[in-house]
This record gives sequence, C-alpha cells and structure tokens, in this order.
Amino acid sequence: MIHLLFLVLFGEGAVALLLMVKVGPLRELAMRAVDQVKTGKGPATVKTLACTLTVILMSNVASILKIQNRGLKLGTVSPMDQVLWRTHLLEASLIGYTLFLAFVIDRLHHYLRKLMTLRKTSSTSREEIEKLQMENRSLREKEEKFSSETKKLQREIARLNESMKKLKSETEEHERKASTAEAHVNALQKQSEELLLEYDRLLEDNQILQTQLLSRG
Repeated sequence: MIHLLFLVLFGEGAVALLLMVKVGPLRELAMRAVDQVKTGKGPATVKTLACTLTVILMSNVASILKIQNRGLKLGTVSPMDQVLWRTHLLEASLIGYTLFLAFVIDRLHHYLRKLMTLRKTSSTSREEIEKLQMENRSLREKEEKFSSETKKLQREIARLNESMKKLKSETEEHERKASTAEAHVNALQKQSEELLLEYDRLLEDNQILQTQLLSRG
C-alpha cells in the first residue's frame, strides 16, 4: 500500500509540475491526459478512489488516535504500537498529500483550460479588432477620397460659376452695345428721313425758282 501511494504521489507530482511549468509539448500531453480522466467514466472512478482514500485516511487517523490513547493509559508504548503508529502516520500523510495533489491538479487543469479559452477569445477579439481597424482605415481612405473629390467638384462649380458670371457680364455688355447701336441706327434713320425731307423741300424750291425764271424770260 505504501509503495503504491509513493508511486501515485510521484506521478501526481510529475503531472502537477508539468502543468505548472511549460516544458515543450509535455504540458499539452499532461492536459490531454487529465482531459481523458475527466471524460466518460473517469470522473466517477476518480470520485470513487477519492472516497476510498478518504475512508482509509480516516481509518488511519482513528488508528493513530487509538494507539496514542492506549499509550496514555498504559504510560508507555510498545514497540509493535510504535511501528503501527509510524505506519499509519506514513499512510495517512501519503493519502493526504495524494488527495491534496489531486485537488491541485484539478484546479490547475481547470484554470489552464480557462486561460487557453481566454487566449483563444482574446486572439479572436484581436483579429476582429484588427479587422475593424482595417475597415475603419478603408472607410477613412474612402472618406478622404470622397472629400478630395468633393473639394474638386466644389472648385469646378466655383470655376463654372465664375465662367457664368463672366458670360453674363459679356452678354450684358453685348446687349448694351446692341442697344446703343440700335439707338444709333434709329438716330441715323431719323436723320436720314429729315435729310430726305429737306432734300424734297429743296427740290420743290428749285422747281419753283425754275418756274419763276422761265416765266420772267
């Protein structure tokens, strides 16, 4: 029994050490071994063994107390009782350490598995954050491109507005010149009509004078 407990204790110590210290792929092997123990009928078997060891531990503690009480009553402890006391104490210590290391291994496996899950989640979140940052960068580039195109269009619109204003002013200038030219033409037509009237009057006067001259002659 003691040899078996020493073997179990050393095995548990090795597993606990591999779980606490990362030595190449050995931690993964230890995690897989504990996973297999925790799957299927493993948990029920472990609980049964733990209950059995707890019963043996309590029996050893009771035997130790019994031997101590007998020694107190007799005032001395026989060599046989001393051997039994040391044997029960060694077994109780080994069982206690075995149960404690089993609990430590269970907690280490639990927290390491949770840590791995958190790392995977963190890695996934980091990838999502990087993806969002890339999308944000792409949107920002599109926004900058759209802003530059908008500014370019605004400059083009401003240039077209200037051209329209210039064309409008030129059109107004042409209309003003056309109006002035039309007024000038009207004035020339009026002057031409007056000249024609004056010419007709002069012709009449000329005819009258010729008639008077002919009548005198």
